[in-house]
Amino acid sequence: MSDTTGDSGVSAAPVRPVDRLTPLLFAVAIFTSASLVFVVQPMVTKLVLPMLGGSPAVWNTAMVFFQAALLAGYLYAHLLQRIASIKLQVAVHLGLLLLAALFLPLHINGWLGDPDPAAPIAWLLATLTLSVGAPFAVLSATAPLLQAWFARVRAGYPDGKNPYVLYAASNLGSFLALLSYPFLIEPLTNLAGQRLGWSGGYAAFLLMVAALAFTVWRRRLDRTVEPAPLAATPPIPWREKGVLILLAAAPSSLMLGVTAHLSTDVASAPFLWVMPLALYLLTFVIAFQTKPWIPLPVTLVLQGALGALCVVVVAFRTLDFRIAFAVHILTFFLTALMCHQTLAARRPPPDRLTEFYLLLSVGGVVGGAFTALLAPVIFNVVWEYPLVLVLVGLARPWGRGRLRGEEVGTLVAAAAVTGLAAGLSWWLTTDLEAWGALWRMAPGVNLTSLCMMLLGPAAICAFLLRDRAPAFTAVLLMTALASQYVSRGYDYSYSERSFFGVMRVAKIVDPRLGGDVHVLMHGTTLHGAQARDPRFDCTPSLYYNPQTPIGQAADIVEARGPANIGVVGQGSGGMAAYKRAQDTMTFFEIDPMVDRMSRDPRWFTYISDCAAGDIRTVLGDARLTLNREPAGSYDLLIIDAFSSDAVPTHLLTMEAIEGYLRLLKPDGVLLLHLSNRNLEITLPAVAAARALGKPSLHNLYLEDGTQPDMAVASTEALIISPTEAGLAGFRSHPDWAVSPETSVRPWTDDYVNLFGSLWRAFRPPPERPN
Repeated sequence: MSDTTGDSGVSAAPVRPVDRLTPLLFAVAIFTSASLVFVVQPMVTKLVLPMLGGSPAVWNTAMVFFQAALLAGYLYAHLLQRIASIKLQVAVHLGLLLLAALFLPLHINGWLGDPDPAAPIAWLLATLTLSVGAPFAVLSATAPLLQAWFARVRAGYPDGKNPYVLYAASNLGSFLALLSYPFLIEPLTNLAGQRLGWSGGYAAFLLMVAALAFTVWRRRLDRTVEPAPLAATPPIPWREKGVLILLAAAPSSLMLGVTAHLSTDVASAPFLWVMPLALYLLTFVIAFQTKPWIPLPVTLVLQGALGALCVVVVAFRTLDFRIAFAVHILTFFLTALMCHQTLAARRPPPDRLTEFYLLLSVGGVVGGAFTALLAPVIFNVVWEYPLVLVLVGLARPWGRGRLRGEEVGTLVAAAAVTGLAAGLSWWLTTDLEAWGALWRMAPGVNLTSLCMMLLGPAAICAFLLRDRAPAFTAVLLMTALASQYVSRGYDYSYSERSFFGVMRVAKIVDPRLGGDVHVLMHGTTLHGAQARDPRFDCTPSLYYNPQTPIGQAADIVEARGPANIGVVGQGSGGMAAYKRAQDTMTFFEIDPMVDRMSRDPRWFTYISDCAAGDIRTVLGDARLTLNREPAGSYDLLIIDAFSSDAVPTHLLTMEAIEGYLRLLKPDGVLLLHLSNRNLEITLPAVAAARALGKPSLHNLYLEDGTQPDMAVASTEALIISPTEAGLAGFRSHPDWAVSPETSVRPWTDDYVNLFGSLWRAFRPPPERPN
């Protein structure tokens, strides 16, 4: 141990016990506060998620709130440093921690009522602020405060010169807490237990800060000496502040972008939220280490390779989920690490510590707000994620001097390759004879794989220019534009974006349906289609075709007489084609944009022309709006709500199913549409039906290719009824079978295991029961 004792000027020997204990206390306190700050984020978002339809945008918007609350906490920590006395600073902070405890246990209060589907963002931000804003902001200020106190208390000691090492401890606590949530906390405890456990952790942390204050005050040899403020250094220049903010903004934006990209086609769930956020924090741990596990030169090489690859594949949403997940997650990790290592290299002296963290927090809010709040307004499709993937290339080394001859040649080659890919895509999609000739020459080839092969060399060109940031970024931009054009896949007639996602109307030619077919698409999933030929336009298509489980259920129930039918999820309005004059039909739809598009005769006419009589649409989350419907009033209730291919899981819990059954007549039928590419969600639904003691039947329809391409789609469904009488007519039908046996645990409002559903989806399917 050094003989230096800092500002007290006393001999080192008597101080040794304090020297051993103080750094440990600081590290443990920072670790604990960070764990509480970050474990609360998925927990609180899971509490509010059902109120907004389970949309992936809920997590991104909630992250903007948490980033803004973090900024408020860091600003408070920065301003508190103007108080010269550490003792007074500790007293103020302890007092605010005690006041924030009045909000415990954490819950979503109902002061603002139910959310307005037309303006969900303002409701969500305000509700989170009123519910958890105070404890989160005060708790988040602890890490920079303790680091600032540590720098003063340890002034004169070697470890006092680099309090930023404690930032790694803070992010390590956050990282471990986040990973524990989907793999330990969520599977083992319900939400009520989580809220109480977090409150207990908060109380323990209060005691810890009090003990730390006691140690700082009472265990210094000379209690009359206050640790002196650190020597002032020159202020951070405004240009440097801007650079720091941008370096912090890029990873924040990418974190939300990759989360939305991955969860759109699976589900908005903690295990998908947590992975990008945990990796985001891990990059801080590595970046602020004295000897980073991954040095910056290695990071730059790996990020150059994966960044270029990701820009190629980001537009192709039909890749195998496992491959896409690996590419996007690794690219995000390395890109965030590159930015954060650059930030760490530019960090100011310790007296500017809280200002540095304040600038980082501003950058986090800027990046998050751009992706979650601004981009949905200025872009009608998801451009923000690939755009930031491209622009972050400017954070790489710029090199010196002009481009050399071979570098110019590489840049020209990249332009030629990307132009060729885009041109070939245009030619083959407009000249069907050319496409037919290519198909005959190379059977099995598809346009996507062909153009991806052409874009591969462009990624190689970008990698070769990785040490020339402007040229590297220029190649990424050309590659991104070409890949987005190539991957468009369809002729889009219309596109619109809302909080709940991007909806597009594509025009597909199906000669066996008379030519043009309008298709409603969300992400990679078809949400309804309608032939424009008058001979076929009122025939329900895809999942609603009369041959599918949904079509069969409508026909069987309507054969009993006049029917009152409810449909959760409006889509293109295809179910309206089943409505007869004697029937009543109500759609329950959370997105006003979907209601507008399905009623616009330019795109779909199921509701306006095919239905016999008026169709009612109730806007809002179905769990909330269905609660206002009269009990025992529906003959058929169809749960068909999807966000791209993601399932709003709160609509498939035991409590939700029990609520649906309450609305049915004694012989009514509940149909759960369970078709999904990436999740096995049938068994939890079957388990819920059995736990409720209700009879159920299962139907898996597989298209055989004999019908027109857009006429029918493979469909899986489960029907449940309050009584056996409701299943009359289904048991005698050869397509409906007894539900499969399962030991899977049913989902509840407190327990959803989406990770298990994803795992089961990639295993070989069990044989269907006879």
